[in-house]
Amino acid sequence: MSTDSLALDQSVQDKSLQVELETEIERRRNFAIISHPDAGKTTLTEKLLLYGGAIHEAGAVKARRAQRKATSDWMEMEQQRGISITSTVLQFAYKDCHINLLDTPGHQDFSEDTYRTLAAADNAVMLVDAAKGLEPQTRKLFEVCKLRSLPIFTFINKLDRPGREPLELLDEIEQELGLQTYAVNWPIGMGDRFKGVFDRREQKIHLFERSAHGSREATVTTVDLGDPRIEDLLEQELYYQLKEDLEVIEGVGPELDLELVHRGKMTPVFFGSAMTNFGVEPFLNAFLDYALKPGPHHSTVGEVEPTYPEFSGFVFKLQANMDPRHRDRIAFVRVCSGKFEKDMTVNHARSGKTVRLSRPQKLFAQERESIEAAYPGDVIGLNNPGAFAIGDTIYLGQKLEYEGIPCFSPELFAYLKNPNPSKFKQFHKGVSELREEGAVQIMFSADEAKRDPILAAVGQLQFEVVQFRLQNEYNVETQIELLPYSVARWVTGGWDALQKVGRLFNTVTVKDSWGRPVLLFRNEWNCQQVEGEHPELKLSTIAPVVSGQEPIST
Repeated sequence: MSTDSLALDQSVQDKSLQVELETEIERRRNFAIISHPDAGKTTLTEKLLLYGGAIHEAGAVKARRAQRKATSDWMEMEQQRGISITSTVLQFAYKDCHINLLDTPGHQDFSEDTYRTLAAADNAVMLVDAAKGLEPQTRKLFEVCKLRSLPIFTFINKLDRPGREPLELLDEIEQELGLQTYAVNWPIGMGDRFKGVFDRREQKIHLFERSAHGSREATVTTVDLGDPRIEDLLEQELYYQLKEDLEVIEGVGPELDLELVHRGKMTPVFFGSAMTNFGVEPFLNAFLDYALKPGPHHSTVGEVEPTYPEFSGFVFKLQANMDPRHRDRIAFVRVCSGKFEKDMTVNHARSGKTVRLSRPQKLFAQERESIEAAYPGDVIGLNNPGAFAIGDTIYLGQKLEYEGIPCFSPELFAYLKNPNPSKFKQFHKGVSELREEGAVQIMFSADEAKRDPILAAVGQLQFEVVQFRLQNEYNVETQIELLPYSVARWVTGGWDALQKVGRLFNTVTVKDSWGRPVLLFRNEWNCQQVEGEHPELKLSTIAPVVSGQEPIST
């Protein structure tokens, strides 16, 4: 074959790949759900899967009489407590779209895991309880979305229970979060009188019939706003209230501006009830039309477009023992550019080594399915025999690294003690693997005589999860010895900068997993005092992102 025909053949292949990438990216939608605990996040997740055909019957966490477990909460402790502790990835197809739903922990003690997951998301769905409005954890997670300029879609849930006025809820979002709101649909009634929603996109009324515990898709009657049948289908009072409300929002509300939505400045708002399935399908349909498709990611070589032909992606989460029978370790990778193919050999940016990706998996909570290919916006699970760390970049072609995912300042500290020396190996392995997956930060005393690792967490529940998992997955009983500190600061200039300032009071020095100095303070006042006395000492609330360096062993 001549050189010319080889070049032509390559050109045809390149063009074919480009068309394939453009087609697949167009189909992709990727989002994470953020909410305060108990706003109904696990229930909404299940109902989206129900409408996506991924499950045939939803098992809400609270429907105990059915004794079913929520599909997305796979860890035994989550099922016992009815909360989401870890982030899982759920993938399903709906209306020719390929959806990656990144399910995040609802509990505030796990906000760091949520932050890492949001690094892999293109959109966020903010779930709000209609009775409670904006709650502390929702505000906190909103700030993370704002940092990343993520488009935010708001689903106001639990309309089937008594709640606050819809206009009041919109006003709260605008005043407190500084977001313009656009109501895509409007509720008809509330509590026991919640009958359905008016879809402003289609100018149609969707009236729902309740199904048993909302375990199946809701039966919907759709009518136009002026249809004479409304008289028979809807109480006159509710109909007049709807028309009155619509006049108000049409008169004073802004027009929908997708550019503002995509910049995270305007939020499309949907009303519904995940428990009874009211409004879930209209939300899903509108979301697919309005959501941001996979876009460029910032790297050491500039913005990398998803259509860039060479494969690249980054690890945003590690999880050990998702399947206790196999003692597996999974690295969750967000595909950023090019096409991923099974058995491909890629470059590992941090170590400089090449890695063969031989067992890629499509993830659905605990269920796995082997995949042959994946595209930008997808999340794949890779078997991780210790090669990957959170924030790692894998790539083909020109060397590049995506921005790392920082650690945030923990607020609780405790020595983790192993009372049984014969279990040292299991203890060491368990602590290392849990640290790798980001379940908790691990620090060490600067005093070499003290060998016990220090757990550093955002909330008390993280300590409980570490102990529970060490016992359950590694057969190691542990003891916790709480330390009297609540503030951690990384020393920006490292050990040299610390040495220059000499002796410090009202603080203790420890080192993080990368051997860098961290100062622990009893309270914020002590921290400010040290900063005041030593203005040359630069302290940071966020750990520097590391690259090309392995963490020290526990």
